[in-house]
Amino acid sequence: MMATTHVLWGMVLALPVLAIAPEFAPAAFAAGLVGGVLPDLDLYAGHRKTLHYPVYASLATVPTVALAVVAPSTMTVALAVALSASALHAVADVLGGGLELRPWEEGSERAVYSHYHDRWIRPRRFVRYDGAPEDLTVAGLIAAPLVVMSDGPVTVVTVALLSVSTVYVLLRKPLANIAERLAGLAPDPVAPYLPERYRQT
Repeated sequence: MMATTHVLWGMVLALPVLAIAPEFAPAAFAAGLVGGVLPDLDLYAGHRKTLHYPVYASLATVPTVALAVVAPSTMTVALAVALSASALHAVADVLGGGLELRPWEEGSERAVYSHYHDRWIRPRRFVRYDGAPEDLTVAGLIAAPLVVMSDGPVTVVTVALLSVSTVYVLLRKPLANIAERLAGLAPDPVAPYLPERYRQT
């Protein structure tokens, strides 16, 4: 799924906080945004492996959410939402396409790495690839409650993320060709640092 979709998922996790303890909502929305995008910071260093923990992050959310319920504070609520968003990101990547430059070709059986199982989990392709039309549909469905239930900065960020998502979906396939050409122009000292899927083309 698109990074923007993951961020929207993370922000949605803050909606219960908005309903139950609105004083913590700004921190929760910010934490959801950060937690939703955090796993993808491994894009150039073992993407979907280095910072993606579908099992361990999911297990870690249990005590952090419990702590936020028992001892609510800006810190405990933000930690619970951020970790939940990161776990959801890693799990949701299993529902998408494989880890390859053109995932619509379905040539990769690596969706996300499970450190617990010490192996790659295969893609389920409910969302065929990041930037697929169904990815935008998911993003739109997630954005709706954010726009309806929140206001101010959250609404602005949500609309901005949905706009970026729309542009990305329109350009997704041409961007793969551009990335391939740029990778081919990379000088030899830089080439080893490019993501593996670019170097395989």
